[in-house]
Amino acid sequence: MTSPPPVNEPTTRRRQLLGRLSLPERTFITDALRTETVGGVLLLSAAVVALIWANVWPSAYESVLDYTVGPSTPLHLDLTLDAWAKDGLLTIFFFVAGIELKREFVAGELRTPSAAFLPVIAAVCGVALPAIVFAVTNSGSGGNPSGWAIPTATDIAFALGVLAVVGSHLPSPLRAFLLTLAVVDDLIAILIIAIFYSSGIKFWALGLSFAGLVLFWFLHRRGVHGWYLFVPLAFVIWALMHESGVHATVSGVAMGLILRCHRVGDEKQSPGEHIEHLVRPLSAGLAVPVFALFAAGVTISGPALGEVFTQATPLGIVLGLLVGKTVGIFGGTRLAARFTRAELNPQLTWADMFAVSVLAGIGFTVSLLISELAFPDDPALADKSKAAVLVGSLLCALVATVLLKLRNRHYRQLCEDEERDLDGDGIPDVYQQDDPAWQARMAERAERPVELGPDGEAGSDPGPGSAAPR
Repeated sequence: MTSPPPVNEPTTRRRQLLGRLSLPERTFITDALRTETVGGVLLLSAAVVALIWANVWPSAYESVLDYTVGPSTPLHLDLTLDAWAKDGLLTIFFFVAGIELKREFVAGELRTPSAAFLPVIAAVCGVALPAIVFAVTNSGSGGNPSGWAIPTATDIAFALGVLAVVGSHLPSPLRAFLLTLAVVDDLIAILIIAIFYSSGIKFWALGLSFAGLVLFWFLHRRGVHGWYLFVPLAFVIWALMHESGVHATVSGVAMGLILRCHRVGDEKQSPGEHIEHLVRPLSAGLAVPVFALFAAGVTISGPALGEVFTQATPLGIVLGLLVGKTVGIFGGTRLAARFTRAELNPQLTWADMFAVSVLAGIGFTVSLLISELAFPDDPALADKSKAAVLVGSLLCALVATVLLKLRNRHYRQLCEDEERDLDGDGIPDVYQQDDPAWQARMAERAERPVELGPDGEAGSDPGPGSAAPR
C-alpha cells in the first residue's frame, strides 16, 4: 500500500504570473508592439511640436485648431480641425482598440478566466484608485470633481515610445501584460466616455447608427469583402453616432468588436487580425500623432506650472497618474496573486512589476480627450488639465526610466535567451528544449567534426552556445 505524500510537499503546481507566452501569442504581441513603438516615437515628437508651436506662435496654433471644414447639412459635420481630430481620428484609434479587445477575449490572453483575472483586476484597480485620488484632492473648496476620469487612462503608445527612447529590453511577458492592461483600460475608458460624457441624446440618430452597425455585422458575417463598401458604411455609422450626442469614438469600438477575430479552417489570419494589421499603422502613425499635435499645445510658463501643483484639479490629475495608477495597478496585481495563490515568474521580481506599474501611469491620448470633455465650458481649466496630464505623464516616464534602467542588463539577457535560435529554424530554442528532435540536432551539432574552409584552414564550428549560421 502506497503512503500518502508528505504534508509539506505540494501535490499541485501553482499557477505562474507573467510566465512565458505561447509562440503564436509572442509573435502577435511582438508585431503589434513594434508598430505601437514607432507610433509612440511619433506621438512624442508630435507632442513636442505642439508645445513649441503653441508657445512660440500661439495665434497661428489657435487659428489652425479653430479652422472649420465639412458640410453643415444634413448631420452638422462643419467641424473645427480640433473636433475632427478628437472625434474623427481617435475613432480609428478606438476601432483598433475594439479589435484588440475582441481578439484578446477570443484568442489572446483574456480567453480564459484564469488568464484574464490578473490584467482585468490590475486595470480595474488602475482606474478606480486614480479616480479616488482625484476625488479626495478635489473634495475641498476650489475643487472640481468633473475631471475624475482624466487620470484613469493608460497610453500604451506613449509608454512604448518611452521604452524605445530609453532602450529598455523589457521581457515579452511584461510587454504583453502592459498591452493587455491597456486594452482593458481602453474598454473602461470608452464606457466612461459613453456613460458620463454623452449628453442631449438624439435617439433617432442613435437608432440609425445602431441599424448601420447591424448591417455592418450582417455583411461581415456573410463574408462580403471590399473596403469601398465598408469604409463609406463606417463613415455613415460614425456620422450618425456623432449626431446622436454619444461620443463618436464609441462607434469605432463597436465596429472593432463586430469583426471576427478567430480563425476558421486553414485561415492564416482571421478577418479582424487582417484588418488590424492594415489599420494599426494608420492609427499609430497618423491618427494618434495628429490628435496629439492638436491636443497637446498648452501654454507653458512658470506660473502655469506652479498652478499644476497648487490648484486642486491639476494636482489631482498629477497625483492620480503618478500615485493612483502605480499603487492601483501594483496593488491590484499583488492582491490577484495572493487571492489566486499564484507565483511570479522566477525570472522576474515584484520590483519589475512596480516599474511597469509606474510606466502604465503615462496617460496621454485618452486623458487629453477626457480633459476637453470634462470641462467643455471652461477652456482655461481644460488647458490646465492638459498641462497636468503632460506633467504627470512626464514624471511617470522619468521615474519608470530610472527603475527600468536599474534592471536593463537583466532584461537584455532575458531577451537574448528568448530570441536565441541555435539551429536557425526560425523558432526560438526556448520553445523547443523539450522536443527530442531539437535535442538530437543540438547533440549532432556538438559532435560535428571540424571542417576545412575553402582556403584550406580549419574553420571554427559554432558550438551549442554560439549563434547558428544563417
